[in-house]
Amino acid sequence: MGKLIKEFKEFAVKGNAIDMAVAVVIGGAFGAIVTSLVNDIIMPCVGYLLGGKDFSQLAIVLKEAVLAADGTVLTEAVAIKYGVFINAIISFLIITFSIFLVIKGLNKLKKKKAEEPAPPAEPSAEEKLLTEIRDLLKNKQ
Repeated sequence: MGKLIKEFKEFAVKGNAIDMAVAVVIGGAFGAIVTSLVNDIIMPCVGYLLGGKDFSQLAIVLKEAVLAADGTVLTEAVAIKYGVFINAIISFLIITFSIFLVIKGLNKLKKKKAEEPAPPAEPSAEEKLLTEIRDLLKNKQ
């Protein structure tokens, strides 16, 4: 058991595990932002263009809800909620496109960094000696 805990500690403090945890948290927050963008901004506009309907409420009702005499719901309606499904597809496309742009930007930075010339290497001892000999010969003339 002690070995397992030691291995877990080594894994948990590695940079990759911490970076991945941060990415998951940021990804969750980003997902919430995109969901709000789709549900609260994009889909109301689409609904307005389709005649003022709440797009997320679009559904094909297979079985109506059963109501009691006082109006309380005894059995929920059975429906295919295609409006919610379309919202999910739009959210997926926005998230996928955003990730594509981030990856494309990172690849561009990596490519730019790879194209930068490497700093000049320190001359070897042999090169330094040859340079001194050359300079001494120049000074002799």
